[in-house]
Amino acid sequence: QVQLVESGGGLVQPGGSLRLSCAVSGFTLDYYAIGWFRQAPGKEREGVSCIGSDFTTDYADSVKGRFTISRDNPKNTAYLQMNSLKPEDTAVYYCAADTFCYADPRDFGSWGQGTQVTVSS
Repeated sequence: QVQLVESGGGLVQPGGSLRLSCAVSGFTLDYYAIGWFRQAPGKEREGVSCIGSDFTTDYADSVKGRFTISRDNPKNTAYLQMNSLKPEDTAVYYCAADTFCYADPRDFGSWGQGTQVTVSS
C-alpha cells in the first residue's frame, strides 16, 4: 500500500524556518520523483518544488533562494527546508510522488494528507 505522510508543519513567525518531511512507504523512493505543493484557502494548489530520482531539483520563483528540497533514499524520506518564511507562505503543504517531476499536480499519482504551515506574528 503506497503511503506518503507529511510532518513538520506548524506556526512560525515571519523570517523563521521549518523543515517538512515526507515519509513514504509501500514503494522504493529511489525510482520516484517527489514534489511539494501547497494550497492556501481560496486558491488553487500550486507547485513549490520537486526533486527527481536523479536528484535534479526545481523551484517555484516565489521560493527560490529560501526553500531547499532534498531526499534521503535509504530513509525513504524527502524534505523541504523552508527559511525566511513569509506570511504568504501560509498554506497546507502536500508531498506527492510519481515517475517524473510533472508540472501539473494532477499528473502525480500518490499524495500525502498535507501539513499546515502558518506564518504569522
